[in-house]
Amino acid sequence: MLIFSRKIYVYQVVILSMIFLLSSCNSEVTITEKKGEVDDPIEAKIDSIVSKMSLEEKIGQTAQRGKSSRVKELPKDLKDAVRKGQIGSFLNIMNKEDAKELQRIAVEESPSKIPLIFARDVIHGFKTIFPVPLGQAASFNPTLVQEGSRIAAIEASTYGIRWTFAPMLDISRDPRWGRIAESAGEDPYLTSEMAKAYINGFQGEDLSSPTSMAACAKHFIGYGAAEGGRDYNTANINDNLLHNVYLKPFKSAVDAGSSTFMTSFNDLNGIPASANSYVLKDILREQWGFDGFVVSDWNSIKEMVNHGFAKDQKEAAEKAINAMLDMEMTSTAYQDHLKELIQEGKFSEKELDVIVKNILRIKFRLGLFDNPYFDPNDTVLYAKNHLESAQKAAEESTVLLKNSNQVLPINSKQKIAIIGPLADAPHEQLGTWTFDGEKEHTITPLNAFENDNQYTIAYTNGLSYSRDRSTKNFQKAVSIAKSSDVILFFAGEEAILSGEAHSRAKINLPGEQEALIDELHKTGKPIVLILMAGRPITLENVKDKVDAILMAWHPGTMGGPALKNMITGVVSPSGKLPVTWPKEVGQIPIHYNHKNTGRPVIPEEFVQMDSIPIGAWQSSLGNTSHYLDAGFLPEYPFGYGLSYSLFTYSDISISNNTPKIGDTITVKVTVTNEGNSTAKETVQLYFRDMVGSITRPVKELLRFQKITLGAGESKEVSFTFVTDDLAFYGPDKTWITEPGDFKLWIAKNASDESNVLEFTIE
Repeated sequence: MLIFSRKIYVYQVVILSMIFLLSSCNSEVTITEKKGEVDDPIEAKIDSIVSKMSLEEKIGQTAQRGKSSRVKELPKDLKDAVRKGQIGSFLNIMNKEDAKELQRIAVEESPSKIPLIFARDVIHGFKTIFPVPLGQAASFNPTLVQEGSRIAAIEASTYGIRWTFAPMLDISRDPRWGRIAESAGEDPYLTSEMAKAYINGFQGEDLSSPTSMAACAKHFIGYGAAEGGRDYNTANINDNLLHNVYLKPFKSAVDAGSSTFMTSFNDLNGIPASANSYVLKDILREQWGFDGFVVSDWNSIKEMVNHGFAKDQKEAAEKAINAMLDMEMTSTAYQDHLKELIQEGKFSEKELDVIVKNILRIKFRLGLFDNPYFDPNDTVLYAKNHLESAQKAAEESTVLLKNSNQVLPINSKQKIAIIGPLADAPHEQLGTWTFDGEKEHTITPLNAFENDNQYTIAYTNGLSYSRDRSTKNFQKAVSIAKSSDVILFFAGEEAILSGEAHSRAKINLPGEQEALIDELHKTGKPIVLILMAGRPITLENVKDKVDAILMAWHPGTMGGPALKNMITGVVSPSGKLPVTWPKEVGQIPIHYNHKNTGRPVIPEEFVQMDSIPIGAWQSSLGNTSHYLDAGFLPEYPFGYGLSYSLFTYSDISISNNTPKIGDTITVKVTVTNEGNSTAKETVQLYFRDMVGSITRPVKELLRFQKITLGAGESKEVSFTFVTDDLAFYGPDKTWITEPGDFKLWIAKNASDESNVLEFTIE
């Protein structure tokens, strides 16, 4: 598809060049008249508006402003700025009357009557909160993700919000990074599929619908590769890795029609993203043909002074605007310096016109010129179908990591001890970046069990919150555990421990949670560990002391009923890990789609550190790439997740073992549910290009399909792809599919080697 898109782009360039040559031969044909022949009517309207705008108004369209929540009244200077056409967008205006008044001033009193866009971080729900994006990615169900973002748009638009700063498409290979919670994980294909789902949900079938929001693909680019997992940190990504991994989800966002993009805080190979012409102009605009607008992240233009990339805010504005960054979020470098930069010839008003047109184009597509207002009395929050969708998302996002002796599901005859700081923590359950979520509407696991009188439960939190270091309530927890048949221990992180600026050097359970698990383990009662967190948690100290592990991420408003359904067997867990789960921090960064190296691990030759004899002769111990202590395997691989059922794969076939470039290939497998109940399975297709002009990963996710099977039911699953889907960005800086040998795996996770096929592209 990438190769095809590039061909289309080349053809477009040729056609536009011919049009330009023809028009230059006839001096009587004006630019406006020619545009009227080749562009849609909206472009003619945009041209007309821009031609009448003052320079100050044009600069005003590049400005995004906000109002402090601590200020009750709309400041007069803010209203005056709108009246003069000096503001193009607002963020975080959550008073409906304020939003209505600001829009009235813009469309009735400003010189050009241009409507405002109101924006908000609506990341994984507005009022009805869905699992954090990393959790939603674990569902491997784009349809469900699209439904959730559609619901978010329906709810948020009742507040006049028509632009969301989502989805976040940063490839994330380091769980120390707090913002991994907002990502879809480590895989470019899975993230690309989630990108389309989010964008289609937010924007709907018609962007001009009053219930649609413009999506914003962020953070462009490399933010997830922050050095050391420290937020805002530098990213060094070579060109091959940039194109083959980090850019892929953003290309998918362009193809899905994302209205806007947001630049990242980090510098990329020494150039801050907000002034990086290579990615903003060469790739996004010229190669991909993006015609929406790009907004900076919060203050990221002026922060180029801190980067040491600009001596002052004027130079920062110059570099950002010349990279064609369209809108500045909150800071005022453009407002303060663009006019002067144009007067000095460091940027032109004609170039500014292009930027203003990019912004107006999205305002037209949103229908704001025809319908700038919203009905402040129109409120669709926490609707029954919204809550049902949120519960289903939480159920399909939860990953069963361990289930020794089938301790799960539990039954109503068992006495249940509910313990842990996350068992009844309605705010924490919502997760990071939920500005508008309301804990009063959260149903916790404790609530869910208390509301079902068929279960006998006893509860104490043991720890007041996840970081609590007090052991004063341990004795009560142990006492309750001793009188129970099974312990449900709800552990993890508070919501504030993940998200922006919340990186952790250690990612084990914080506070005294591990110590409490130790005490409960001594009772001899089976322990089900339910984790709520925005990242994978290292479990080396507790995994052998618990009998089952459920990863619920931060599951959102309806997490309680969802978890109860899984714990009691009403629903079988079906989530799969969207990230590789490390044993310990020393393995990070860790991801399944790594390179083989010249000395790959030979499992049977691996020597663990404790097996080395004292005084051993100095040797390389197998000469392979591994850690002496942590070995070479993760705790759990990408794509991993257990079920209450057993699925078997059989009758694997490939349509063509010797395809040619351009051919279509179909792979089939029969999947059978050998269990006693209905369950869902995600069938995953991986490939490996065995030899390439650059080294290729040991595996890459090519397709996946989530299916539902009844007890004893079988179904044939079919995957179809073309040879272009195997392409990579090569050393000559083009996308190529090279002839040669390939392997395919139809697998349950990235480490599953049981079903392999081979083919050769001739």
